[in-house]
Formats: sequence, C-alpha cells, structure tokens
Amino acid sequence: MDQYKVTGMSCAACQARVEKAVSKVPGVTSCSVSLLTNSMGVEGTASSAEIIKAVKAAGYGASLKKDKTDKAQSGAVSEDEDLLKDMETPVMVKRLAASVILLLPLMYISMGHMMWNWKLPPFMAGNHIAMGLTQLLLTTMIMVINQKFFISGFKSLAHGAPNMDTLVALGSAASYGYSVYALYAMTGAQLRGDDMAVMGYMHEFYFESAAMILTLITVGKLLEAISKGRTTDALKGLMKLAPKTAVVKRDGAEVTIPIEQVHKGDYFVVHPGESIPVDGIIIEGTTAVNEAALTGESLPVDKAEGDKVSAATVNQLGYIVCEATRVGEDTTLSQIIKMVSDAAATKAPIAKVADKVSGVFVPVVIGIAVVTFFVWILTGHVFGYALARAISVLVISCPCALGLATPVAIMVGNGVGAKHGIMFKTAVSLEETGKAKVVVLDKTGTITNGTPVITDVYPSDGVSREELLAKAYALESRSEHPLAKAVLAGVESEETLLAKAKTLGTVEDFSAVPGNGLAGTLHGHRLCGGNAGFIEEELKKSADKTAQAVIRQMVERADGFSAKGKTVLFFAEDDRLLGIVAVADVIKSDSPEAIGQLKKMGIHVVMLTGDNEKTAQAIGAQAGVDEVVAGVLPDGKAAVVEKLKSRGKVIMVGDGINDAPALTSADIGLAIGAGTDIAIDAADVVLMKSRLSDVVTAIRLSCATLHNIHENLFWAFIYNIIGIPLAAGVWIPLFGWTLNPMFGAAAMSLSSFCVVTNALRLNLFKNR
Repeated sequence: MDQYKVTGMSCAACQARVEKAVSKVPGVTSCSVSLLTNSMGVEGTASSAEIIKAVKAAGYGASLKKDKTDKAQSGAVSEDEDLLKDMETPVMVKRLAASVILLLPLMYISMGHMMWNWKLPPFMAGNHIAMGLTQLLLTTMIMVINQKFFISGFKSLAHGAPNMDTLVALGSAASYGYSVYALYAMTGAQLRGDDMAVMGYMHEFYFESAAMILTLITVGKLLEAISKGRTTDALKGLMKLAPKTAVVKRDGAEVTIPIEQVHKGDYFVVHPGESIPVDGIIIEGTTAVNEAALTGESLPVDKAEGDKVSAATVNQLGYIVCEATRVGEDTTLSQIIKMVSDAAATKAPIAKVADKVSGVFVPVVIGIAVVTFFVWILTGHVFGYALARAISVLVISCPCALGLATPVAIMVGNGVGAKHGIMFKTAVSLEETGKAKVVVLDKTGTITNGTPVITDVYPSDGVSREELLAKAYALESRSEHPLAKAVLAGVESEETLLAKAKTLGTVEDFSAVPGNGLAGTLHGHRLCGGNAGFIEEELKKSADKTAQAVIRQMVERADGFSAKGKTVLFFAEDDRLLGIVAVADVIKSDSPEAIGQLKKMGIHVVMLTGDNEKTAQAIGAQAGVDEVVAGVLPDGKAAVVEKLKSRGKVIMVGDGINDAPALTSADIGLAIGAGTDIAIDAADVVLMKSRLSDVVTAIRLSCATLHNIHENLFWAFIYNIIGIPLAAGVWIPLFGWTLNPMFGAAAMSLSSFCVVTNALRLNLFKNR
C-alpha cells in the first residue's frame, strides 16, 4: 500500500470526495482516506503522478510520502511523525484570540446597546450609520481572519463537492451580504429623513451572526483539533521511542552514528540504561532488558549471548555487544508503527454507512436551507426572518460528526491495543475480532509453551535420581532431538547435577535409531534411551528375568504419564533399567483461565493440532477446551477452519509456519508474537506478549471499540435529525421553538468535539 499526504480536507465530505476521485483512476484497486491523520493509502498499479493529479482535480493537495532512505539522506524528521504533529491547534488558538478580541466590541454595539441600552462612545451615540459601519468593519476583519472557511468552502463548491466549510461560508456570507444591503438601505432612509425606517434597518443587521458563526465554529475546530491530537498519542508515543543514534564498533573503536547509517551485520554496543538502537543478537555480555515499550510487560527479561534484542527496548544492567539483524523499517518497532499507521489508514466495514451519508450530506443540507428560505417567504414572513431560518439550517448541520465517528474510535482503540501489546493490522480486524463465535487454538506454542521440559523423574530401585539424570544427560547430549534438548535443559538448570553429569565423560559408539531411541557406550557399559519397546528389546538380550519384570512395571507407570499427554523416555545400562523420565510441552500458566474466559463470553473453543489423539485429548482436558481436533496436517488445518465457519465468524490463533494457511483461511487470524515471521505476516492481529489471555483482551477491546462507534454514529445521526428540523423552524407553528443562527453555530461546534471526546473514553478500557 502506497501512503500519501493529503492537504485541504476539512470534513468527511472532503474525505469522501478524495476517495471517490482516486478510486476512479484506472489501476486503483482500493483507496482509503483518513481525515484524522490527513493521509491516504492506495493499492493498485496506478502511478503516483496519476493519483496526485486526481486529488488535485478534486480540489485538494497530495504528495507521496518519502521512504526511509530519502528521509535519511535529506536528514528530515520522520514524515509520519511530522504528519501527526498538532500543527492545527496553535493556528486555531491565534485565530480564535483575534476573532474574540474583535467580536467583543461588535457584540457590545449590536446587542449590548440595542437590547440593553449600553452607552456608546460620543461619536457613535445616536449615529446609526456609524454603528452600522463599525459593525461592518469589525465583521469584515473577523471574516478575513477566518478566510480559510471561505476559500475552502467556495473552492469545494466550485468543484461540485461542497463540504462543511461550504455550509459555514454560505451561512456567514448570507448574513454579511444581507446586512450590507440593510446598511445601504439605511443610508437611503437617512437621506430621506425617514428616522423610523433607519431604526427598522438597524434591526435588520446580522453582522454579529456572521462574525459569531465564524468564531464559534473556530472554537469547535480548536476543541476538535485538541481531541484529535490526543487520539494519536499512542502512535506518537511509539514514534518517540525510536532511537536517533547508535554506538557501533568501527576499526576497534566505539563510534556514535545516526540510526539511519546502521547496517545489517554491524556490531553495536549498548551500555546500561541506554535504549537498544536496532534489532540484533547478543554476541557478548549478559543483561536484563525492559521490553515494556513493545510488549507492555513491565518485568525485565534476562538476556545472554545468542538471545535476540529489539529496538527501543532498554538495557537495564550489563554492557552488551550485539550484531544488527534488522535495521530501518525492518525493526520490530518500525513494523509495529506501520501496523498502527496502516490500521488508521484503512476503513472499518461500519464506516461505509457514514461515508455514504457524508458524501451526499452537504448538498442535501444546502437544498433543505433553500427550501426553508422559500417556504418562510411564501408563508408571508419578511426576508430577514426567512434568511435567519435558512442560515440556522446551514450552520447547525455537521457532517464532521458523521465522518469522525468511526476513525477516531478506531485510532483510539488501536492505540489502546498497542499499549496492551496487541497489534491490529487493519480497521477491519479491529472491528471483526469482537464478532467471533468460534476460536481455534493451535496447541504447541499457543496453549502450551512450545518447548518440552522434564516434568517427572522416576528411577528404578537402587538407582538415584542423580545417577539416572546424569547418564541420561551423557547420552542425550549427542542428540539434536527436541526431547533430548528438554533433558539437557533440565539437568543444566541444576549446577550440582550438571557438574556430576560432566564428570561421566563422553558417550562413544553413539547411534540413533529413528523413531525408537539412542544407544552408545560409556566407560565400557552399553547405555540406551528411548521408548518402551526399544528398551524392552534391548533388555531381552539379557537373561535377567528380573530386569524384564521391572520394565513391565515401569511401562504401567509410564501409561499413567502418557494419559496426561507426556512423552516417557526409558533409560537402561547393560542389563538393568535405570528408570524413566517424563517430558512434556506444558500448558502456559494463563491458558486454562483464558479459555475459561472465552467460554464465558459464549465462544466455542477448539484446539487444533497435529499431535496424536491421546496426547491432544489430555492437553485439551487440562486446558478446558470445548473440542479437540487432532492428527491434522498443516494443509488440513485450513480445511477444518473453513468447516467451522458454518458456526459463525472464526478466529484462528497460531504461531508456527504450519499455522499460516489456517490463519489466512480464518475470518480473523491472531499470531502469537513469539512465533515465526510467516505466521505473523499471515495474521490480522499480532499478540506481542505471546499470551493466550491477550486473545480475550483483543476480543473485548474490539467489542468496546465497536460499541463506541455505535454510540458515536447514534449521536452524530440524532444530532442532525433533531437539529435540522429545529433550525428550519418546523416546530414554530406547534410550540414556537426557534433557533438563532448563533446557537446553531455553537451546537455545530460542539457536535464533533463530543464525538471525538466520546471516542477518547476508550482510553479507560480495562480488561475485566
């Protein structure tokens, strides 16, 4: 997806206009414009020149965002970060301050003197022409200060795509124009000496309405800009985390260079308290790293040689030397920022309703205003009264509230997800995750830790635990099998035991029998390890019937372990059985609780695995899933997911390469962050903490965001449904309810602010 910066947009109608124009360009397959971030994402084969030309033809500006290389060469600040800077608020503050300074004397003259007989300066007292001219000058200055409304509004009208600024410009210009007419008419009455007519025209002035409309809309725009700035706080916070420099080793010396100049394969050093500049692997030193910036996890993670480190995490303890493996846009932090940015630039399905309404909203409102004017004229009311009703319709209508209802909630929800270590790649995934009826969980690495560990050690009579494990270590140290690594890790976790194991020396004449076990010679004694059948065959070579009886007893005990999903390894030396070691990929501590929470939410939980039925059922029972589907090959997982779709929307959670087809096939794919790059690429949502409990958090956050969008759309629609008839004067014959154009402008100003503020409530989200 190519990203563009779009300028000149002021409301949802502008957004819809740009999208419509770009979508018509040959070769464009999809276009999504974000009013919130003033950005546009385009997919397809169309050239950037054609796309920019289409945007300009629609009356707006566009430019292709620079890539990292261009930014590095130009020394420019990150363009994404620059786009998110609140450039609008400072300008709005100055405009509002100047407008208010001029509005106060205008209101004093037009309302203070006329309604409450406040005193005027001597040169103006009793001089109605002077009062009118002063109002004209003050209003003109306010209109010049707020000229952006008129430039944008009439420019978009000329392009046949009126926007919110058009409504404001028409309302203010109509008030101003009629007031100027009244002022000229007043001069004619003055010449005729008709004092009654002069006083009458004084009441026909709407200068204060023209100025107040602009000022109140500016207040609303300022509040909206402040609130919109807060919606992007999470993304701006992520961007600020990106280190600006790195200390690399060059010719034996430590040199500080800009982060853009770090290349893959460079050796960089990180001192205690410093941020890690790029992704890498530790080649020297040990430390503890605070990864809260990426995962939200506050506890530091111990790191040693060979461990991976990520950009923007903080080295808390030791001095480390690392080799750069991912730099620039390939770092984990950059990928997270891209995910959050892309999600903001995409459209949620629910946004289509608001987009369709926004696209025709402004022309319809202008039409209603025209009809309102002529209805009141035809019913015998004076021109000024009819004009006031039409202006009220124009300035109370707010397409911005409709246009912002969805994107602000998506942006805030996505930011909250980032704080919890949950990355929604698109707005669609954020909306759809909460609609799931079935959650399919991969077993290894998702429900379980993904790494086998020793769970039980049962030595034979006359054999100590230390002897069994030490000899098992000596034999398994020659193997590369995952189960062998589990035995090695278990022994290495105990210093005394490891020391004893190393004194035994190295196994000679080593051989591996695929699917059965291992064999070798240790100090002249034959050492064997493997499954029950393999060891039983080895012991049959001995005439010792006692040994065969012992192994039968051990097999019975091993069956108990197997029933719990554990793999049992038998070890023998010459003609005696040393004992058994049970190894298992244990369930993550939070898995049963997370699955229980999913079930409480009414979601059907399925465990999908390639393991054998016996082991799968044991793990499934411990985890508490509703259904177990075992013995499924990678390509078969996608077929199972497709079948489950008949029950409703399906979420697939996985971490391995073999899960990629199923992740793609599911309605929403969730990848465990510690999994493979292929799984993460195939998924719609990435769980950075690699915790199953975050699946629950993701679903709840999605539901909360969707609920917030519904609230925003309700208030946006209901505001216009109630406000427009009130402004048009529909209720005047029945209840006498009227709406002054100034109050209409105030209501319009607050509508968008309220929608954005409501979206900010998502920041209070708690995973209960």
